Formats: sequence, structure tokens, C-alpha cells
Amino acid sequence: MMANLIAGGIIAAIVLAAAFYVYKAKKSGKKCIGCPDSGGCSGCCSGCQGCHGAAAQEER
Repeated sequence: MMANLIAGGIIAAIVLAAAFYVYKAKKSGKKCIGCPDSGGCSGCCSGCQGCHGAAAQEER
């Protein structure tokens, strides 16, 4: 019983940390959170293909 509580607490802590990371990233203005180019990303990423194609889209 105690092991279940500890495991549940660890899982809850991981989920809360991930939610806080997403909240903080969105608040700072990142459009594509998982993208390494999210600071300059167009924000219309579908599987992050738009991040790498953003420069190509700007050239058109």
C-alpha cells in the first residue's frame, strides 16, 4: 500500500512538472514548445515540420 502511494506521488510530481513547463513556455511566448526553433517559429507546425520550413516560407 505504501509503495502505491509513493509511486502515485512520483507520477503526480512528473505530470505537474510537465504542466508547469508547458504553462511557463506558453507564457513566455513560445509557439511550438517541443521545437528547438520555437522562438522564431511561425507557430503553424504540424509535427514541427513548419519550424524547418519557416525560412523557406519566408523566402517565397
